[in-house]
Amino acid sequence: MAKDSSGNSPLGDDSENGLVSSSRDGDNSAPLSITEISQALKRTVEDRFGFVRLRGELSGVKRAASGHLYMSLKDEKSVLDAVMWRGQAGRLPFQPEDGVEVVASGKLTTYPGRSKYQIVVERMEIAGEGALLALLEKNRKRFEAEGLFGNIRRLPFAPKVIGVVTSPTGAVIRDILHRLEDRFPTHVLVWPVLVQGQGAAEQVAAAVRGFGGIEAGGAVPRPDLLIVARGGGSIEDLWGFNEEVVVRAVAESPIPVISAVGHETDTTLCDFAADKRAPTPTAAAEMAVPVRRELAATLEDMALRQRKVVMRPVDLGRERLEARVGRLPGAEQLLQPHTQRLDDLGGRLRQGLVDRAAKGRERLADLRLSPAILRGTLRDAKQRLGAARLEPALITRPIAEQRGRLEALWRLTEQLHPEKPLSRGYAMVLDPQGKAVTSAASAGQQPLLNIKFADGAITATPGDTLRKPRKKAKALPESGQPKLL
Repeated sequence: MAKDSSGNSPLGDDSENGLVSSSRDGDNSAPLSITEISQALKRTVEDRFGFVRLRGELSGVKRAASGHLYMSLKDEKSVLDAVMWRGQAGRLPFQPEDGVEVVASGKLTTYPGRSKYQIVVERMEIAGEGALLALLEKNRKRFEAEGLFGNIRRLPFAPKVIGVVTSPTGAVIRDILHRLEDRFPTHVLVWPVLVQGQGAAEQVAAAVRGFGGIEAGGAVPRPDLLIVARGGGSIEDLWGFNEEVVVRAVAESPIPVISAVGHETDTTLCDFAADKRAPTPTAAAEMAVPVRRELAATLEDMALRQRKVVMRPVDLGRERLEARVGRLPGAEQLLQPHTQRLDDLGGRLRQGLVDRAAKGRERLADLRLSPAILRGTLRDAKQRLGAARLEPALITRPIAEQRGRLEALWRLTEQLHPEKPLSRGYAMVLDPQGKAVTSAASAGQQPLLNIKFADGAITATPGDTLRKPRKKAKALPESGQPKLL
């Protein structure tokens, strides 16, 4: 071996730092291999810490393709690697995420491939209700940021088929069916699922997606509305309805969903993803359907209103017609002017006849027609004609014309004489003063009446019958004399 200037070896004494391993005095142990020491450490750790429960915050959570779960547990000062095999990881009641504080139970072991120790987790739970609520709020914000909440759809008014996702043996399904029967009997399809414990979230999500996958018109009717229901419980009991798989299934459901999980004070992420939240399963049934009796009453009221609306134009038309008819003049009102004019003309006609007869009498009286007067008139006319030295032909013609006019006037005088009709069966009624009585009313006011006939006159006392107007007198054939009726 080479030596330096002092004569010493640069690696020290050959007896202490030789290049070749050699046994020293008192060294009776053979050197261990890395595997041997790793196995020894593994046995020591596993024997010393056979089963432990650790509390810490999850970090670096990663699920391998094999299904195994790898993560770290940490606190303020230290970090411990952890692994959970596929069998146990598949039975976790929640989804492990970074930042969640958990209590992990398992055994410590070492991983010789990386010279580290770790815990093989057999059971993992969220560390207390506070940590559970913190995880709930964290997931709520994450889902809300993704847009899984707030897509509210209008529920169908009267669904023909309702799908219910719940346990088939609990009181929840009985309450829902009973309430639906009371309000509005409806076809109900029940998809039985676990509502608590291992696998509950996956079953609920599969039921929601299964209902949504039913095709319309198939052998199984497609629901118009879904109800996801469960009774009350602690936050741990209801945790399955906070799982991401359930939230996404409800939010993506093509069928409107009513969430009725827990009691009124319980809130799950499924409630936020649903289209409607019900405080109880019974309330969900009430939201799903209307009250049949109230609906029937509403339909009757609408039918009545429809009939009123239909008849309203008819009623308005009738009212307007009656109003217009009321403004139209009646038959009496229309005939009144004509009646009055007729009465006036009739009165004037009667008066005209009377006046004409009077004038005729006056003219006849003035004329004093007699043969002597006519001869004197004729003689005077001849004298005037002779004085005028008229030709005979001129004289003869005016005389003939005058004679014809006189004869016509004489005939008219005879016809207009007041007593001329007496020869035809008529009679004249005169008052005691000799004036003609022309109406029954005037006759009733006279104490006596003189009735003049062609061959004489009689006196009569007016009775009750004379006070009643009659149109005419009728002659009795037996006596040939008129009788007043």
